[in-house]
Amino acid sequence: MATVEKKEYRLENLTCASCAMKFEKNVKNLPSIEDVQVNFGASKLAFSGSATIEDLEAAGAFDGIKVVPLQNKMIEPKTSFFKRKENLVTLFSLLFLLMGMYVSFRYAETHPTAIALFAIAIVIGGTSIFKTGLRNLVRFEFDMKTLMTIAIIGAAIIGEWREGAVVVFLFAVSEALEAYSMNKARQSIRQLMDIAPPSALVKRGETFMELPTEDIIVGDILIVKPGQKIAMDGAVLTGSSTVNQAAITGESIPVQKKSGDNVFAGTLNEEGALEVTVTKLVGDTTIAKIIHLVEDAQAEKAPSQKFVDKFAKYYTPAIIVIAILVAIIPPLLGGDWNAWIYQGLAVLVVGCPCALVVSTPVAIVTAIGNAARQGVLIKGGIHLEETGRLDVIAFDKTGTLTKGYPEVTDFIVGKEIAQEQLLSAIAAVESMSQHPLAKAVVDYAHQHGAQKVAVSNFQSVTGKGAYAEIDGMTTYIGSLSWAQELSSLPEDILQQAASLQRQGKSVMAIVTGTDFSGLLAVADPIRAESRDVLEQLKSIGIRHTVMLTGDHQVTAEAIAAELGVTDVRAGLMPEDKLTAIKQLSDEYGRVAMVGDGINDAPALAAASVGIAMGGAGTDAALETADIALMADDLGKLPYTMKLSRKTLRIIKENIMFALGLKIIALLLIIPGWLTLWIAIFADMGATLLVVLNSLRLLRVHK
Repeated sequence: MATVEKKEYRLENLTCASCAMKFEKNVKNLPSIEDVQVNFGASKLAFSGSATIEDLEAAGAFDGIKVVPLQNKMIEPKTSFFKRKENLVTLFSLLFLLMGMYVSFRYAETHPTAIALFAIAIVIGGTSIFKTGLRNLVRFEFDMKTLMTIAIIGAAIIGEWREGAVVVFLFAVSEALEAYSMNKARQSIRQLMDIAPPSALVKRGETFMELPTEDIIVGDILIVKPGQKIAMDGAVLTGSSTVNQAAITGESIPVQKKSGDNVFAGTLNEEGALEVTVTKLVGDTTIAKIIHLVEDAQAEKAPSQKFVDKFAKYYTPAIIVIAILVAIIPPLLGGDWNAWIYQGLAVLVVGCPCALVVSTPVAIVTAIGNAARQGVLIKGGIHLEETGRLDVIAFDKTGTLTKGYPEVTDFIVGKEIAQEQLLSAIAAVESMSQHPLAKAVVDYAHQHGAQKVAVSNFQSVTGKGAYAEIDGMTTYIGSLSWAQELSSLPEDILQQAASLQRQGKSVMAIVTGTDFSGLLAVADPIRAESRDVLEQLKSIGIRHTVMLTGDHQVTAEAIAAELGVTDVRAGLMPEDKLTAIKQLSDEYGRVAMVGDGINDAPALAAASVGIAMGGAGTDAALETADIALMADDLGKLPYTMKLSRKTLRIIKENIMFALGLKIIALLLIIPGWLTLWIAIFADMGATLLVVLNSLRLLRVHK
């Protein structure tokens, strides 16, 4: 059976979360359409099936939604405040409302001129509301515009013209502010989209041409001048420069790039001119993948959002029933019909679910967008919430808590030998060795003054070390036990060697001829930031940290003690790490795993939250992990935890604000104090509190 291709479009003028839900339902009802998903946060539509843009826009006509192909660049024309239609409508509505109020205070609220002015204010400000509300009413679809339409028409029928005009004006203001706030939250994604330039100078053969990035192919050579942004992912062909990668990885310090190094689209070339060979098409670049994953992340509903959506489904009909009961039961028991119908209309206005519906998505959109700009890719609201609830994190050691490559940490020179002479000798021997630690020794020796010397008769001894002749003297470098076979090692040297081994370091001895010459200690050094990161995590509330490593238990415990890790699991193969994660999950519940995203893939997948380091360099990290730290920077982890916990807290606050203000307003029915303008203030106030509270997440930084 042939698979149906999924089509994606961008949406313009999508104003509210309720509108997104209604638009999704309308598109779903179109013939030949299935698997519809409207992503409110990213303003995107995805569906399987066939439909024209005209059909889709007809489904969104209730909100003036425009549908544009995904590949079209989003160009938002700058419109001044006074030229925006919704603002002009609101201002004219306010003008007639104020005129009506003046007349009503000067004469009476029932004065024909006052009623006429209030009526004009209602018609100007409420026409778009009434169109949608009446259409919904006929279809028995109850959203906030339906409730507002019933309330305003009802107010006019019972003679509350001023109240109706105030409600229309305040509702228009509320919608304008909500749209502004959502646009502010979406700016994080738009900023990502604007990072990479739309065109680049390309060299093909001897010809230079300026091409749109869509027309650049793999193998093309980009000419990138100092101060220009790199338009495509590629590898440096010629030239060297520092490149500011903050837009992709969140690194604040520019990175030195030379021939053969990879560069990313959207990063800034700072100093020298570069020629870059293109390695990926525009749709496959790292920044394109980040944008795609961030937008998909916003479409994936978090647990709290699913709860709110389910709650809102029953909430609106319940409010309508309560409003009808408030309007009918007291008058049947002897109350004033006009007064209680008015109270019932106020209940309808209070019951608008907009604040509740927007409470979670606006927080998720803001948090995920902010994280992406800081170089942290969170692949869904569910992962954001899970991270916020963590109190146990497991770390892969190599490359995560440590640098991932060996370095010489200690060099002890024996008596009666010059340091530079010894360094030159061991550099000469190890430069010919294939041992994994040889490069670390050679690099250290050259950094500390080793000179090039002639070497002959090199020999590697399996399991022991290597030796060669230098200036007629044989220099040996290898294990302590081998050195003790070749020479007599002083007692104090043996004690120093034992001390270094207890610190988790590999110790090598150097013997020249038959005389002991020196000791070298090599280790995979701990990252400078690791201890500080673990302390920050502890202060945030992570009560248990675990280190998973293939190292020997003694080495692992020495490193764990230095870092302050609370638990160590040593001698593990990759499959053992998976078992360890499952055991930790059984013991503690939610567990995060931090690794490099390649050899730790099974453990990352099994953890409640998989966090990959250095996501910008590997597709595996982007695909496997729930969260990718784009730079190889462990320091982003506490930021991610803080952001997740603050998001959880803000979502809870939002739901409390949305329901709390409405409950307080509804309680005003009992003494008969609830008015239409108090009702709309409660609804508008709740929506604004929710949105403004969510925008606080933009202020969370590393």
